[in-house]
Amino acid sequence: MIKEIEIVCPPGQHEDEAVLKELTASALRIPAKRITGIKILKRSIDARGRKVVYRMQVRAYIDEPYMPENYTVNYPEVKQAKPVIIIGAGPAGLFAALQCIELGLKPIIIERGKEVKDRRRDLANINKQGLVNPESNYCFGEGGAGTYSDGKLYTRSTKRGDVNQVLKIFVAHGATEDILVDARPHIGTNKLPQIITAIRETILNAGGEIMFDAKVTALQVSFDKIKGVELASGEKINADVVILATGHSARDVFEMLHRQNILIEAKPFALGVRIEHPQEIIDRAQYHCEVRGDDLPSSYYSLVEQVDGRGVFSFCMCPGGIIAPCATEANEIVVNGWSPSKRNNPYANSGTVVQINLEDVAGDDSDPFKMLRFQQEIERVAFTAGGGSLVAPAQRMVDFVNNRLSTDLPKNSYLPGTKSTHLKEVLPGWINERLRKALPVFGQKMKGYYTNEAILVGVESRTSSPVKVPRDKETLQHPQITGLFPCGEGAGYAGGIISAAIDGINCATAALKVVQ
Repeated sequence: MIKEIEIVCPPGQHEDEAVLKELTASALRIPAKRITGIKILKRSIDARGRKVVYRMQVRAYIDEPYMPENYTVNYPEVKQAKPVIIIGAGPAGLFAALQCIELGLKPIIIERGKEVKDRRRDLANINKQGLVNPESNYCFGEGGAGTYSDGKLYTRSTKRGDVNQVLKIFVAHGATEDILVDARPHIGTNKLPQIITAIRETILNAGGEIMFDAKVTALQVSFDKIKGVELASGEKINADVVILATGHSARDVFEMLHRQNILIEAKPFALGVRIEHPQEIIDRAQYHCEVRGDDLPSSYYSLVEQVDGRGVFSFCMCPGGIIAPCATEANEIVVNGWSPSKRNNPYANSGTVVQINLEDVAGDDSDPFKMLRFQQEIERVAFTAGGGSLVAPAQRMVDFVNNRLSTDLPKNSYLPGTKSTHLKEVLPGWINERLRKALPVFGQKMKGYYTNEAILVGVESRTSSPVKVPRDKETLQHPQITGLFPCGEGAGYAGGIISAAIDGINCATAALKVVQ
């Protein structure tokens, strides 16, 4: 017999199988010895009451054998199968490749950046020397932007595809089973590279191909049909399908499409700053305690407010995290955040951004680069304000709201360094004013949030792509080019690792109809 119920467990005991059996047996009013095994289905922290507890949905196996689930996938050999070119080795590209293999197609991934481990040297140069390699950085390289921005797996994209399928593939390649049950699953930057490497090995072992340090400079198109791609080296690779999964920062790819008269469109996105607090402030607010015990993880928050008809919201919140420099070109400042798997750094950071619509930016809405140029301009202003070497402009929170230059800045996690600046000189006025109005309101919603111990670091500008590559809703192909599948965040169809992976799976599935 199998029963599914909800149990409530104190912190520190939520991973103790004996305790979980006793709690489950008590809820079912049966002896604990009758329970042969328990599978946790969902787990979340409930901090609404005076005592913080774990709420857990569990499946109890009673008087019958309990068999742990096997997540191994046996992929077929596709070395001689029909090829599908995939541009980009981020989550959309990698999961498109895995789905191609399952469908009996041969994926050929072309990645402009380096293998995941080789990216580390370039990231070190960014953090320590302020030097950006335009082909290998936090955004470009194996695993994509999410690999070194900590692997958050939380998504609301449950209607786009099977979220659990994606999570199980991660588990099959080395992720902990916790990601299958936690309300806000997270892998961690320290663990994700090994998982990405394992996925690469699966693709290669099945007969797929992966090319690193290989940049696509043109699509081969004949009579409005894809015929392959051309690389910067001059090499041409032939295929009837190209899945374009380049990520939200591949500006040269948008230029390539425009140059070849392939339709692209300007797209709204969000822009603001990354705000960092001492983690203990967030813990006190969320857990209603003076000191968070070792039995609880670093806490997170999610905040949103309508200000003057526009949404101001927290984004990509990183408990126990670090602010990272994520520029992809010289002379620009872009910040993002990440956390290790234990989320045990002393700071908590989150993007805090304002939605930007096409009408907010001067210029012709039909210009596909309108929003991209706006984004780029702000990033360059931020670079100048910081003074170079990726030093970021920054301001204490209360000082920012009161239009006061900070006389000093608190210690923070941004390694290249911060410079006290009037952020109103970096941000457009209408974004600056909405942030100024929102932050005290956030402080009313969360005790301790509005404080001068918090630092605002500019700018958080790569929340999503400022360009959209259109596609047909049914076939997922570009409306002009048969066999071209715009995919993932860079094309405007995803907003995180899980949604990008799902979109990759969907595009690969749709591609099967073209190559058959």
